[in-house]
Amino acid sequence: MCSHQTSCPSAGRPDRDDAHIVAAHPEQGWYLLCDGAIVFDDTGALLPDGRVVGPHRVPAAQLAIAA
Repeated sequence: MCSHQTSCPSAGRPDRDDAHIVAAHPEQGWYLLCDGAIVFDDTGALLPDGRVVGPHRVPAAQLAIAA
């Protein structure tokens, strides 16, 4: 599946951020990575084995408030 020189990390591992995008669909809010994972704009993911990684939400108290 992957054609770049270094091998892709296994999906679901902490170093998943090293995987490269092989198909981008920003208009739909998702990207296919070379390790077979699908990541979404909300930071959630669907792994190749069907496991779901929930989005990483920032608590509302930590959001900046525009004045």
